[in-house]
Amino acid sequence: MKTIRQSPTDPDFVQNPYPFYDRLRALGPIVRWEDYGLPVTASATVTGALLRDRRLGREIPAERAEPVPAHLAPFHAVEDHSMLELEPPRHTRLRGLVLRAFTTRRIAALAPEIAALAHDLIDGLPADGPFDLIAGFARPLPVRIIARLLGVPEERADDLLAWSNAMVAMYQARRSRETEEAAATAAAEFAAFIRAHAAARRAAPGDDLISHLLAAQDADGGLTEAELVSTCILLLNAGHEATVHTIGNGVKALLQNRAPAAALAPDRVADTVEEILRFDPPLHLFTRWVYEEIEIAGHTFHRGDRIGCLLAGANRDPGPWDDPEVFDPSRPAKTNLAFGAGVHFCVGAPLARLELQISLPILFDRLPRMGIAEKPVYANLYHFHGLERLVLNR
Repeated sequence: MKTIRQSPTDPDFVQNPYPFYDRLRALGPIVRWEDYGLPVTASATVTGALLRDRRLGREIPAERAEPVPAHLAPFHAVEDHSMLELEPPRHTRLRGLVLRAFTTRRIAALAPEIAALAHDLIDGLPADGPFDLIAGFARPLPVRIIARLLGVPEERADDLLAWSNAMVAMYQARRSRETEEAAATAAAEFAAFIRAHAAARRAAPGDDLISHLLAAQDADGGLTEAELVSTCILLLNAGHEATVHTIGNGVKALLQNRAPAAALAPDRVADTVEEILRFDPPLHLFTRWVYEEIEIAGHTFHRGDRIGCLLAGANRDPGPWDDPEVFDPSRPAKTNLAFGAGVHFCVGAPLARLELQISLPILFDRLPRMGIAEKPVYANLYHFHGLERLVLNR
């Protein structure tokens, strides 16, 4: 297995990781990324196969589990019950209960609210001079929608964002002891917040996701309190994080490539959103544990090994896509790996797609002369990938 080196916090890499993925892919279907000590793949075929293979998964094999440090206990009290980190049968049970509440009908019913909120946020942007799209539009829109869906107070959006950002920082390459302590504090506060609202909904159910999660049952009963808390936090964190990054990355791509207005027309917007997700997705690295001996692309892996799937690299693989480095909204849509695949395919993907398909046309219709005012800057978030700011002129 060949080896490659690249610091994930290097400023040039943070701003543009795609040349690294091309170099890595040229070395073979699986390459050892020295900085992570991890075999990774940027091949679309291999990535798709790994994500769907039940001989690999997210849950840490028991023999590889390590004691939780005391300062991280509050974080793991939430994370250890997250369906994102579990495998069947527990994952199957949790996901099934969530899907009973997180229905297609319930998501589709949010369309008018997404449109109204998009208009309200645009109304709130500065009337003159440049503005930061991330702070003024991309960040508040999805967090307010997911707050409404869950049934938690929208006025607490700033707290929800702060807690979420602190928790997801645990998965970033720049993680430190300070990051860990902030994540633990955020997890404890977030969990207390959800427990309080769950208690209120038990006493007086409403037409919100927390109420429906509380009511959801299967043969083994409903969600435990710990599962409910973790599930709500996961839905809120995942339910806004990807959309924030994708709105920013997508607007940048549309403006820099002078995409025609037709790209956001009703008959084209869904395909354009898929091209945005393919071209510059919000999550770049997703890992899997190996549960039994397996041969992948000529390499043998054993139980307890770990493999990284470079989703963004796979989405730029020239095998499935012609000219993958070109942003082309007219490209016929086909499956990409921005939201993963297999049993851990993102449960919030339909909501994220809906938010993008509704908000982007409204944004470009309301601000038809919008242009980039400052060089876009990506934040040091790897293995997420999103803009720190996107300063635009009206």
